[in-house]
Amino acid sequence: MKFAIRTIKNQFHPLKIDDNANIKQGEYIIVRTDKGEEVFRAFIVNEQIQRLWEKHKPEALPVVRVMTPEDFKTYEEQKELEVKAFYKCRDLALKRGLVMKFAQARYTFDRKKITFYYTAPERVDFRELLKDLTKEFPRVRIDLRHIGVRDETSIIQGQGICGQDYCCCRFLKKFEQVNTKLARDQGIPITPGKITGACGRLLCCLNYEYKNYIDAAKTLPPVGSGVMTPDGVGRVFMVNFLKKSVNVKLEDGKIKEYQKPDIEMIDGEVNIDIDINNNMNYQEEEVVDIKSLEDEKNSSTGNI
Repeated sequence: MKFAIRTIKNQFHPLKIDDNANIKQGEYIIVRTDKGEEVFRAFIVNEQIQRLWEKHKPEALPVVRVMTPEDFKTYEEQKELEVKAFYKCRDLALKRGLVMKFAQARYTFDRKKITFYYTAPERVDFRELLKDLTKEFPRVRIDLRHIGVRDETSIIQGQGICGQDYCCCRFLKKFEQVNTKLARDQGIPITPGKITGACGRLLCCLNYEYKNYIDAAKTLPPVGSGVMTPDGVGRVFMVNFLKKSVNVKLEDGKIKEYQKPDIEMIDGEVNIDIDINNNMNYQEEEVVDIKSLEDEKNSSTGNI
């Protein structure tokens, strides 16, 4: 039976376990990483993953021991120290006038190193801050790590509008480029509340079903095209990809929904005015800064 752990950013590592060690599914263990001794939960690796790892096996990390009751007490104390260190570092940065937003402070279990994760719009000269922290935390290695806003969300964790844990907290390892065209093509309202995540950037999941929408769009007439319906001539007002139907504005001004088999494309112009901006897919009452939603600068640094 093989075990592994999941570190920050959904990196999975198999474990080097002594023959006399007795590890169970979901048990907390202390593992030695390149940062020092850290606490993780062990889980059983299924046979399918084991076969994949035979080709591209990640680095195996040695298990120090299974957590004892004394270790759990130390771990709880460590979490309290991390909160105090977080606010102390933030206050010192403010005194120095540094534009830094701190996401989290993390001690290694042996308390030999502390990492402060922060976001910043531009590169920060934190040399003086580092001196302050060295005085504040003697005999501890200090690591100030600049991360992107998407990385910040994956560290802090939470739940999205779908009601599930953020993708970047569960399985997403690499952030793909996302733009508002993905939302428009899928008929999603171009409003921040609909298309952005907690990071303030466009939802990563806009990429997931995009191909299905494009395939569906190939079978339906585009918005603005003329069609013949059972109720007469009209122009397509909106496309409903999932329902495989279209909303059509007729000559009398009424808008009705029709399935693909019930309509037929018409060559040439149809003299019916439609206002695409008033389409139900868009909400003009909210001013949207598209550029800020698509800004990928410092969104993800891979520096976790």
